[in-house]
Amino acid sequence: MLFESARVRLRKMTPDDAAVYHTWRNDLAVMQSTSPTLDLFTFEETASFVNQVILGSPSGKSYIIVDKESGKPVGITSLINLDYKNRNAECIIDIGEKECWGKGYGREALQLLLDYAFLELNLHRVSLRVFSFNEKAIRLYERLGFKDEGRSRQSLYRDGRWHDICHMGILQEEYVTSK
Repeated sequence: MLFESARVRLRKMTPDDAAVYHTWRNDLAVMQSTSPTLDLFTFEETASFVNQVILGSPSGKSYIIVDKESGKPVGITSLINLDYKNRNAECIIDIGEKECWGKGYGREALQLLLDYAFLELNLHRVSLRVFSFNEKAIRLYERLGFKDEGRSRQSLYRDGRWHDICHMGILQEEYVTSK
């Protein structure tokens, strides 16, 4: 399945994407704002994670974010914990190529993912978690219509300080009426 916007294409993740994902997963600058653990992984660990967890999950759908002009993968976005009975899921996004940060790739990719979630899968609710210090991401999510739903206080220790994990969500009707 393929989704496209002006600059971004989302394509279904495959086992061949393990190499580029491994690069992003082991770049601490990339993972600083998205991964609670900041662990480093061998390629074998990453390949196993891609095959068993990302691609092997019956309750998840993962897509590589590709720059349409260059054809270069720039990140990953996923719907995880898909619950078809209650029509909800959690979304994740990582822009792995640092030179692409702040250039709108995340916004376009997330809009494509939300279009798919709400207009194709007919989900009722999509949620996400974001670290409280990731103010740029929080602003993006708010611009897309996500609402603050609370926080897990002091759940993340990073750079010598405790940080909250913010919980945000958007409902289908909120997303559709904002388009």
